[in-house]
Amino acid sequence: MNTRKYEALYIVPAAMTDEEVSKVAENFKSVVEKNGGTVESAGKWDKRKLAYEIDGHREGNYILMHFDAPASVPAELSRLMRINDTVIRHRIFIREEAS
Repeated sequence: MNTRKYEALYIVPAAMTDEEVSKVAENFKSVVEKNGGTVESAGKWDKRKLAYEIDGHREGNYILMHFDAPASVPAELSRLMRINDTVIRHRIFIREEAS
């Protein structure tokens, strides 16, 4: 199975407690692992003011996750983040190796 390194960055509401944020992070971590990937790190990165208001939110908790997975996993993860009401915005990037 051919895997690549990815980075997922997503934003959840600032009103969420640390426990709720951890629960969301664990949920997406388990999605990667159930689909044949491995998670290097996942957790709350920072609470920040958004550059512009998104769906009434002016602040958000940023969560960063680094993982290795087959090509099908980022598409499934993105789909689940789109339909999850707690995710304000998300992005999944392919991590390039430093030369």
